[in-house]
Amino acid sequence: MASDMDDTGMPASDDAGLDDDWAAAMAEQAMAEAAPAGKAQAASIFPNFDEAAGKGSLMNELDMILDIPVQIAVELGRTRMTIRNLLLLAHGSVVELDALAGEPLNVFVNGTLIAQGEVVVVNDKFGIRLTDIVTPSERARRLGH
Repeated sequence: MASDMDDTGMPASDDAGLDDDWAAAMAEQAMAEAAPAGKAQAASIFPNFDEAAGKGSLMNELDMILDIPVQIAVELGRTRMTIRNLLLLAHGSVVELDALAGEPLNVFVNGTLIAQGEVVVVNDKFGIRLTDIVTPSERARRLGH
């Protein structure tokens, strides 16, 4: 795999204008390092918040949760019935649902509605194509009801 860094440890660049900017920055850094020790250096006063370190720590935090399994359920519809009618169900019985044919199906993750979609068949298996994602603010609003 090719390295994205040049010989100085700086990101490699294909653009000559950017190379000039990097050369100027490197010269400025060399002058700052050669400054008298009595002057406070910004790098020694403030913590390092460079972009690469921020991305690395964020990815480490995300890596910890990416392998946690969640349960995804797709709901065709709902209905209510008495226990008497439930006990009368047999092979071949039809249960009427409240959803209309062609209506979007609800997608739940760990019991929380996160999207709606439509049924698709891929390689003889059912799937769902997401057509609408519930925003985090909408999920919070629904929890309040």
